[in-house]
Amino acid sequence: SRPELRPIFRRMAEHDLPVWIHPIRGPQFADYASEQLSEDEIWFSFGWPYETTACMTRLIYSGLFDELPRLKIITHHMGGMIPYFSGKITLGFRQIFEGTPTRNPLAEERGLKRPPIDYFKMLYADTALNGGKAATRCGHDFFGTAFCLFATDAPFDAEGGRGLIRNTIEAVAALDIDASERELIFSRNARALLKLPGTTKIKAGAA
Repeated sequence: SRPELRPIFRRMAEHDLPVWIHPIRGPQFADYASEQLSEDEIWFSFGWPYETTACMTRLIYSGLFDELPRLKIITHHMGGMIPYFSGKITLGFRQIFEGTPTRNPLAEERGLKRPPIDYFKMLYADTALNGGKAATRCGHDFFGTAFCLFATDAPFDAEGGRGLIRNTIEAVAALDIDASERELIFSRNARALLKLPGTTKIKAGAA
């Protein structure tokens, strides 16, 4: 959300091309303030989805999507924590004590033109969830078919990526959608966003 990085997003919006967000953090991000290092790979299993969520929240509250409503951002790992905690997004901490069911004081303070949840719904998300079917359903339910793209973390598994690809295909196949929607997730959405030949242009925010 730093101002010096805003030109990158402006340029991508001008080109009508997506920004693909991938999280990263290491074990130096301790689990508790009293410790020096993260343990039990918490930094990886849960820290990375948190990084995605924190990044997108900072960008949204910076007013990025009000300035660049046509900007397309693809979030790795199906948006991190966003779909599962979408209910908490709709009710801010200060809103509990200072706002109303429809008025978020922090969003007003930041000058957002829409409820925060509306901006999170503008994001795209990929299916790199290691084949987790429940998580894939949750993410698809939040973002919708038009905003989901097939992806995996291949080759990073114990089978050189084969397991990730196989399990992710199975997770998408298990969604309660028809064949045409699966085709959108498996290929057509990505081809359109990346402007590959023979595809139809996607409008920002299109459902």
